[in-house]
Amino acid sequence: MGPNGDVGESGSASRGGGLTTGEVARRLGVAPTTVRTWDRRYGLGPTAHTGGRHRRWTDADVARLERMCALTATGLPPAEAARLALDEVMPEAPAPRAGTAPPPAPAARRRSRAGSGLRLGDVRQECRGVARAALRLDAAALDELLRTAMEEHGLVTAWTEVIVPTLQAVGRKWESSGERYVEVEHFLSWHVSGALRRHAPPVAADRPGATTVLACVPAENHTLPLEVLAAALAERGLPVRMFGGALPVESLVAAVRRTGPVAVGLWAQSRTTASRPLAQHVAAMEWGVRGARRKPVVLTLGPGWAGQTVQGLPRPSGLAEAVTAVESVALR
Repeated sequence: MGPNGDVGESGSASRGGGLTTGEVARRLGVAPTTVRTWDRRYGLGPTAHTGGRHRRWTDADVARLERMCALTATGLPPAEAARLALDEVMPEAPAPRAGTAPPPAPAARRRSRAGSGLRLGDVRQECRGVARAALRLDAAALDELLRTAMEEHGLVTAWTEVIVPTLQAVGRKWESSGERYVEVEHFLSWHVSGALRRHAPPVAADRPGATTVLACVPAENHTLPLEVLAAALAERGLPVRMFGGALPVESLVAAVRRTGPVAVGLWAQSRTTASRPLAQHVAAMEWGVRGARRKPVVLTLGPGWAGQTVQGLPRPSGLAEAVTAVESVALR
């Protein structure tokens, strides 16, 4: 029995001719109890049962639920949203006869937004569920979707292909709507941060010449990309010291001297915060005994360094590249 009370969810869609309640919930970005409540209260349940009490949801069933999600995300009361969803979504068309081409999917089913209210583009299905949960401020569903994405795809893929596209879509939403969705971006970022901490293993113990220091440059407070890099390095057993947002210059220098890191990652979200002299200063720092002095490899991370390239310092373009860069120097 699966965690949502459905029997044999793995591969159940192909065996049972439809999706289980748990699978539908993950696709929509809601808790399974929400799907069951909508069925019980508003008649939005599956149109057919397949064998005993096992319930299977068809494409038409899911389309009704997607419409329900889209309507409730606009603030419409659930009862009214359910009535409209039942009225607007047509019943599933019969299967095509042998030898004939299947009819094209309705436009609403082809659109990548899938009722989320966000312009997501061509993205993984999980993005739509995460976006819906964020728009509804549904903490339980959002945590479950983020956990599942990290466990099923790994941290780098989950961040690059699920979390980042959703964060970008939320950012575009509030930028184009007069600051109306700032709470959604903060809510999503907070839950991503929590999911990263729960997913990552304990920080590895220091090893001489293997520790990485991660910090935002002064006046920079966007820590989430550094948090995911810290978690990815911890996954690989690499020791990391995370110092978070807006670390003053004096404190950064002190942290580097006390840690003696093999690498220092400096994050800058904005060009106004990126500082070429600071990166050069940290890259020139030395420690160790005379005759065996060492310097850190400084990684200039984030979009703020665009146009601020520091000669001789790597500037990884994404999470996977940053992890590879650290591994290449830490595992020598």
